[in-house]
Amino acid sequence: MQNNLKTSFCGMSLNSPIVLLSGCVGFGEEYTRIKGFSNSHVGAVCLKGTTLEPRLGNKTHRVAETPNGMLNAIGLQNPGTNSVITDILPTLDKDETKFIINISGSSVEEYGEVAKHFDDTDIDAIEINISCPNVKEGGVAFGNDPDMSFRVVEICRKNTSKPIITKLSPNQTDIASNALRCIDAGSDGLAVINTVMGMAIDIEKQKPIIGNNQGGLSGPAIKPIALLKVHQVYQVSKNHNIPIIGQGGIVNAQDAIEFIIAGADTIGIGTALFYDPLVCQEINAGISQYLEKHEMNSVGSLVGTLNLN
Repeated sequence: MQNNLKTSFCGMSLNSPIVLLSGCVGFGEEYTRIKGFSNSHVGAVCLKGTTLEPRLGNKTHRVAETPNGMLNAIGLQNPGTNSVITDILPTLDKDETKFIINISGSSVEEYGEVAKHFDDTDIDAIEINISCPNVKEGGVAFGNDPDMSFRVVEICRKNTSKPIITKLSPNQTDIASNALRCIDAGSDGLAVINTVMGMAIDIEKQKPIIGNNQGGLSGPAIKPIALLKVHQVYQVSKNHNIPIIGQGGIVNAQDAIEFIIAGADTIGIGTALFYDPLVCQEINAGISQYLEKHEMNSVGSLVGTLNLN
C-alpha cells in the first residue's frame, strides 16, 4: 500500500482512505472469496447493520436496478447482536483492516442497548444508522429529526467508549444542522450520506418492483447529491475537527478525489463493488498518483481544498 494513502480517522490508523460500506460486504467475508480481493486493500470495513434481536428483513423483491443506480430495501436482515458478537466477530482478521459495526434500532433505548453490547468487544468503532423509524414516534425516521438524532447519539455515547460515527440521512431539510446536533451529542465522525429514498414501478403489473414499495437509491445517480451534502456538512464539521466518510456513487478514483476535495477524510465504496469487486485497488492507485502529481504527501492535505466560485 502506498504510504501517501495512510490516514487517521476517529483515532484509527487506516492503510487506505477507502471504507467498505455497511450492507454491501455482509459481515466482512463476502468478497474475500474472490480472487485478487483482500480486506487489506481498504482502510476499514463497515459490517452489516445489526439490531438487538434477529430480523428477517423485508419481503421480496429487495433489490432493483435503476438507471445509473440501484434501489434496495433489505430491511436490516441480521442474526442479532449476540450472534454477531459470539459467532462473527471472532472470525474477523483484525490484522487485515479495521472493522466498524453498524447498529440500528426502532427506539432510542434499543440503540443504547446495542452500543453497550459492542462496547465490550474488540470492534474498532460503531457506526449509528439513524435512518431507522422510531416506532414510539409514529415511524418517523430518527435521521430526519435533529432532536431525535441527538437523543440516539447521546445514549450511544453514554453506553460506549468506542469511536462513534453517525450515518446521516440525505432525506431531510438541513443536513448541516443535523450534523451539528450529532456532534454536540458526542459523535466522533460522520458518514455522509445514506441512500436517497426512491421507487421503481413494474408497468405491466402496475405495482412497485420493491416489495417494501420504496427503497434506498445508491450508485452514480446520487453522486451529485452526496457531493453537495459532504460540502455542506464539512462547513460545520471542520470547526470541530470531526472527520467525514464521504459516500454515494463513487466508482473510480476521480469520484473519490472529488469527495475528498469537498471535505471527506475517507471515502465509502458500496454499489460499485457489485459490478467490479476489485475497484478498490484501482481507486487506491488513482488517489496515490493524483497526490504525487500535485506534490501532496497525504490524503489529509487534499481534504476540504475546494475553491468556490
